[in-house]
Amino acid sequence: MTDHTSRPTQPRIEPITEFDGELEEILANALTHEGRPLNIFGTLGHHPKLLKRFNLLGGYLLNKGLLPPRERELVILRVGANARAEYEFGQHTVIGLQCGLDQEEIDALVRRPEEHDWSDGDRALIALADDLHGDDCVSDATWARLAEVWSDAQLAELLVVAGFYRLVSGFLNSTGVQLDDGIPGFPDS
Repeated sequence: MTDHTSRPTQPRIEPITEFDGELEEILANALTHEGRPLNIFGTLGHHPKLLKRFNLLGGYLLNKGLLPPRERELVILRVGANARAEYEFGQHTVIGLQCGLDQEEIDALVRRPEEHDWSDGDRALIALADDLHGDDCVSDATWARLAEVWSDAQLAELLVVAGFYRLVSGFLNSTGVQLDDGIPGFPDS
């Protein structure tokens, strides 16, 4: 049985902190915190070609996708909570607050979301993340609820968003990427 209780407490791959040449060019438009590239990008910087393509897809999903930002962040945060990916959850706490989620909603995604007073639409998005976490397939019941609201293109994007951030969470957890200074982790218990 796999031990799901621990995560690396130190980086398994030290992030690059000096960016020049190809890396500087790749990171010119990447998310930063206090003017510095995020630790995830420093870690992925060991493989510049992968980082470039990672940023293309991630940047598209965050900045040019079809999904409303609040709903996108709700899915990303629930994926991060399910994966126990503190780095992911912290980064998207900041983004989620900017996109219309409030701290109570964000906290509820970690602590008993079933007890929060979510809208039916929010509950369906949370169920999508939970279904994928539990079985790698959205259930018929969840799909039917989502299909009442979202177009086929939006449904496809919801799945890609959830899948991309599941990949990101696994990368972050496995490589031990540490929180960037000033970024929150999981809410206090």
